[in-house]
Amino acid sequence: MFNYSKQKLVIGIIFLLMSLFGNSYAQMNMPSANYKLLNGKRFLQSKNYYLLTLFTELPEVKKLLESDLVLSQITKKYADTLGSSLINCGRNGTCLLNNFIFSETDIKSIGDRLLELYQPNNALGKLVQNHLIPSGCYILFKDFNAKDLLRKAWEQDSKGINYCVSVYGGGDKPNYPLIDSIGFNTKDPLNPSKYAANYIGFLYNSASVLLLENSSNKLFFTTKLNAALHFLEMNEREQAADFEPMENGENKLAVDKIKTINWNNYKYSVILIPGAGPDDPKQALSAEGRLRCKLAAILYKQGLAPFIVSSGGKVHPYKTPFCEATEQKKYLIEKLGIPASAIIIDPHARHTTTNMRNTARLIFRYGMPFSKAAITCTTKGQSFMIANMIPRCMKELNLAPYKNGNRISETALEFYPLIEALHINPNEPIDP
Repeated sequence: MFNYSKQKLVIGIIFLLMSLFGNSYAQMNMPSANYKLLNGKRFLQSKNYYLLTLFTELPEVKKLLESDLVLSQITKKYADTLGSSLINCGRNGTCLLNNFIFSETDIKSIGDRLLELYQPNNALGKLVQNHLIPSGCYILFKDFNAKDLLRKAWEQDSKGINYCVSVYGGGDKPNYPLIDSIGFNTKDPLNPSKYAANYIGFLYNSASVLLLENSSNKLFFTTKLNAALHFLEMNEREQAADFEPMENGENKLAVDKIKTINWNNYKYSVILIPGAGPDDPKQALSAEGRLRCKLAAILYKQGLAPFIVSSGGKVHPYKTPFCEATEQKKYLIEKLGIPASAIIIDPHARHTTTNMRNTARLIFRYGMPFSKAAITCTTKGQSFMIANMIPRCMKELNLAPYKNGNRISETALEFYPLIEALHINPNEPIDP
C-alpha cells in the first residue's frame, strides 16, 4: 500500500522538480551580462529601436524579411505613397507627416505577418532567443512567450518611431517641453491650427530627400525609421549617440579597471552623482553640481566604492552645448584629485529618474556585481527626493530602475539596481 510517508516524499520531489525547472525557465528568459549589443553603424538607431537594428544587422533575418512577398508589398506601398505625397499633399503639412508614420492598421498587420514567419528554429526564432531575451532591451515583456515577445518589441519600435516623428517632425509637445521641444517654429502665426508655409516647405523637402535616400531600400520599415532619425538630426537631437562607444573612449580606463577589482574590498559598487544643470547658457557646471562632486569625492576617498559615476547630458538650459557628466568628470579630476580610471560617465541622462536608470544599466553592461548596493551622493533635498522617487519612475519610465537601501547620511543613500532598467523607453528618443 502507498503509505503517507511515501506520498509526502513523492510530493516533495514533484515540488523540487517544479522549482528547478521553474528557476531554469526564468533564467532562460532573463538578460545576460555577457551579451554584447549589436549597434551597427548608428548608435542613435540601435539605442532607440533595437529590434529594427537586429532586423538590419542579422543577415539571415534581413534575407528572410526582404524576400517575403507580403512585406515586400508593404515596402513598395510606403515608397509609392511617399512619392505621391509630393504631388497630392500640396500645402498640407499633416498630409506629408502622415507618410512618415505607421498606421495602427499597418502595425497590426505587420505584427501578424512577423508571427506567421516566426518559427522557433528559423532566423526569427534565433533572433528572439539569442538577442531579444539576453539583451534585456525589452525586459518588461519577459512574461510573454517568444512569438508574442517579438510582436511586443515590433509594436514598441514602430510606435516609438511614430512618437519621434510627431514630436520632432510634427511639433507635438514632448514629455519635458522646456528642454526637449522641437527646434523649429512650426505653426502659422496667424492660424496656429495650421503649419507655417516655410515649415511645410521643410516637410516637403524632407520627404523628397528621404525618398531619394531610400530608393534602393528593401526592408519594410527603413523609410519610416530613417524619417525618425532624420528629424532628430535636423533638430540637433542626436545626443543618445554622444560619446558612443563609451567603453572604447571616455569610459575605457574605468572599464579596464573593473576587470581588476576585488569587490570584497568595497561595500558599494559605485557612487552616483545626479545632475544639477545650470541656468546660465555660458556656465559649464553649476555651483550645485560642484558641491555634489565634492560630496562624492569624500566618500570615494573613504574607500566606500572603487568608482564614481558622473551623470547628466546636455540638458539645462535648452540646447546647452555643455555635457554635465563630462564637466563633472573634469572637475573631479582637476580640482578634487580623483583618477580618471575611477570615473564612469553617463552623458545621456536628462532627469533624476534616468540618472538612476542609466547607472543601473552601466553597472549591468560593464559587468559590475549587480546585487551589490550602490550610493547616490547629492545635496540633501535631492537625496530625500530620490528616496521617494519610485512612483515618479513608474509614471515617467513605466518601470522602477532601483530599490532603496539604507540611508547613510542626509546626502547619501544606498540603492540597489533592478534589471528592469534595461528596457528601452520608446517615448524619450534623446535618451531612450
